[in-house]
This record gives sequence, structure tokens and C-alpha cells, in this order.
Amino acid sequence: MSQFSSSFWDIYIAVITLVSVVACGVFLKMQSVRRVAGSGSETTGHTWDEDLGEYNNPLPRWWMWLFYLTIVFALVYLALYPGLGSWKGLLGWSEVGQLKQENARAEAMYGPIFDKFAAQDIVALAKNPDALAIGQKLFLNNCAQCHASDGGGSRGFPNLTDNDWLYGGEPKTIEQTITNGRNGVMPPWGPVLGAEGVKDVANYVISLSGGAADSIRVARGREIFAKTCFACHGADGKGMHAVGAPNLTDKTWLYGGGEPTVIETITKGRNGHMPTWKDILGPAKIHLLAAYVYSLSHGAAPPGQ
Repeated sequence: MSQFSSSFWDIYIAVITLVSVVACGVFLKMQSVRRVAGSGSETTGHTWDEDLGEYNNPLPRWWMWLFYLTIVFALVYLALYPGLGSWKGLLGWSEVGQLKQENARAEAMYGPIFDKFAAQDIVALAKNPDALAIGQKLFLNNCAQCHASDGGGSRGFPNLTDNDWLYGGEPKTIEQTITNGRNGVMPPWGPVLGAEGVKDVANYVISLSGGAADSIRVARGREIFAKTCFACHGADGKGMHAVGAPNLTDKTWLYGGGEPTVIETITKGRNGHMPTWKDILGPAKIHLLAAYVYSLSHGAAPPGQ
């Protein structure tokens, strides 16, 4: 790939761009030559409906000058802004630089507000309407795509409005989850257990939450579970917050609790990824967002609802 990082390509792009702009001007000049009065008009040879001919006349002057202005504008723009290979432009403008400036202005304007809330306890903020209003906006802009606008989640994305937590629902744990993200891995057991073994374990898992299951398969699955699944889900199947292993004894299912889905989960495994937000939101915003998420499962209604 080193050939694509050579400075040759910067020059190549710059030359093609400039030649193209200048060529437009030359072509425009060729098409804008005034004809001598009385010299007659030429046609291009194209005729429609027997007598409707296409004449080879120069462009109207106002139209021609409009095109010249666009060419001048293009040259000035390419001199001032990036557009010619690695040329940064006389103004030194960049999208990254503009974003940093806008972020700096926003931080100067709103930073004190976030800092005021950052000093308060998350539980207290979860009861503060002003804090919840800001937290809700942060949630809708950054979290609703996966967890839904009401926090109810969807298949593969946890419901944040109940009290069923993969890693724990304490305020500091929620804040840590948002800050550093999570990577939940359920290994595939199909190659180890085989189709029948997987089905036995699936029936046992379904029985833990009171679902309908084959009693014979449940008995066999219990033995397999005690040997292969207890390390993460516990001997009683109630899960483990330390590794994000879900509680299998309730009726809360991240991917679905029907037999085909449970069999698929055990056979192929699951990989859940919660991205880190520390570099995007920063500690103060995450603190407010954690308070809003905490409020969703602790009876505090979102603002405006």
C-alpha cells in the first residue's frame, strides 16, 4: 500500500484538478466567439421535424460571464481551502479544526452547567428535573439508537427500564459501563456438546424460568449445565455481574427465550458490544447520563412524560 502514500498522488490530483478548471475556461472561450455581422449562421447538421435546425451560435454574453465567474470562484476557493492534494489552503481551514473550535465554544458556554451537576450524587440527580432534562437529551442523541427512545431496548440490546442488569445497576456501575463500554461474550458450545447435548441444556435453561420443557431433556441438561455453564451463570443459574452473565431464572431474555433461540444461543454463542463513551462525552456528561439511566428503573419519569 506504500504506493498510495507517495507524494506523487498529491501532485497528480492537484494537476488534474487545475487542468480541468483551466480546460473549462478554454472550452468556454472557444464556444463564445462573436460572429461577424452578416456572415450568416452555421448549423450543427442536426435537424428535427424536417425544418427545425440546431444552430452553432455563441453563448449569450450573460451566460458566458456567469461561467467565467464560476471558474474564478473555483480557483480562489482552491487557493484558500484544501482541495489540491495535500495543499492545506492559505486560510489553514480543516473540518477537524472547525469541530474543535465549535466544541471549545460549546464547552465555554455549557461547561459550567455540567460541572455544577458533576459535583452532585447520581441518586440525587436522578430526582432533579433539570438534570434529567439534560440527561434525556444526551440519551436520545447517543443511546436511543440501540436502547430505544424510552430505554426499553430491543433484541440484543438491554432494557434499561427494569431492574435486570447484566453488570449491576448501582449508580457507579452504570457510570463505569457508559465510560468504558462492555464486551459480553458467550462462547459457542455446539461443537463441544453436539446437537442433542445443546437441546438438553436448552430445555434445562428454559425450565429455570418456568418455561415449558421436556422433563427427560431437563434431567440430562442439568448435568451438562453443572459441568459447562455454572462457571459464568452460577450453579443456580442466577448469573454473575462480574462477567456480565445473565440471570437465567427470570423471564428476561436479551435475544429471546423460545427453544429455537436458546438453542441458537448455546450453539453459536453471542457477542455483545457496548462502545466506550469517555472520549465522546467526557466525565461530566456521562455523570448526567448515568443519572438519567438510573432514573429509568427507579420510578423517576422522564421530563415531559
